[in-house]
Amino acid sequence: MTTTRTTTRTTTGSRRGALVTALAAVGALALAACGAPSIPADTPAFTASPAAAPTALAKPTCDDATTSYDPLPATSGAVAFPGDSLQAQIRKRGRLVVGVSGDSLLLGSRDPKQPTVFKGFDIDLAKAVGRAIFGPTGDAKVQFRVITAAQRVPLVNAGVDEGGVDMVARNMTMNCDRWTQVGFSAVYFTAEQRFLVRSDSKAKSLGALVAAGARVCAPAGSTSIQRMVDPQYAGIVPVQVDQHTTCLALLQQGRVDAITGDSTVLAGLNAQDPDYTEVLKGQIGEEPYGLAVAKDHPEFAQYLNAVLKEYIASGQWQASYDSYFADALGAKRPPTPEYGREIPAS
Repeated sequence: MTTTRTTTRTTTGSRRGALVTALAAVGALALAACGAPSIPADTPAFTASPAAAPTALAKPTCDDATTSYDPLPATSGAVAFPGDSLQAQIRKRGRLVVGVSGDSLLLGSRDPKQPTVFKGFDIDLAKAVGRAIFGPTGDAKVQFRVITAAQRVPLVNAGVDEGGVDMVARNMTMNCDRWTQVGFSAVYFTAEQRFLVRSDSKAKSLGALVAAGARVCAPAGSTSIQRMVDPQYAGIVPVQVDQHTTCLALLQQGRVDAITGDSTVLAGLNAQDPDYTEVLKGQIGEEPYGLAVAKDHPEFAQYLNAVLKEYIASGQWQASYDSYFADALGAKRPPTPEYGREIPAS
């Protein structure tokens, strides 16, 4: 397929494969074969359902959004768990069910060559929880369930017996509002909300996107899309979809002007299409990630804090970060956990 761009593009097999994987999820495979096309100025925006219109991000009403429960003293697979704890139920069941992303390259995504295999920073941490519960072979007892951002809260509270998950390892930002809906581990990563545009975009800053009335895409249920309806960004047209790879396809098609999301997510999208996308400098908010658990199982969050503490101390956190994000995001050290949150009364 021929485009009107004057730049010659060389696409390697691995580069093409990664892009095809992203676009397959939204049925836009043709783009992988012809690269990013030139887009007429009057290309219509993607039209989301009015019923799915995002609501503004609630203003903070607490000062301890990143404070979690005190960790339990041990995590070894030989440790006996209290019989009514979720970790005891998981061990008895013989599998840990984790809600993850299936298309966030570097964080959590399917291996294009082995669709049943998941890779990424969040995946490494989930496997560490599996090993803590079940011992050295615990990796094989972790069942990954692909979920959307909007499904994180309802599915983690539903429980496995009702079709839900035991925990969510899907770049979920800890904030005051979400603490009323779920329980969280301590912070395991802090990202920043940024913007990704086509490399031929004339808008190279948030101010330029606002001034241009840019169509900005992000997943439903994310803090990223909620920020876009804040009055300070009046002029931006929020476009809400199911997942970030849908946003990538729409950006390549010219149906949106930018994608907003966590620096980790945008690094993965940029890696899928490095020749035709770029991440803009600057950020508009921090995104502290926590592993989410059911609201009524704070003891599992305490257990996860013990696992996370050992995961960081052993160097596994650093090794995973260096493997996935050091090149894109630079050097980074593990976050310092904050404990002391009161256990809710049962």
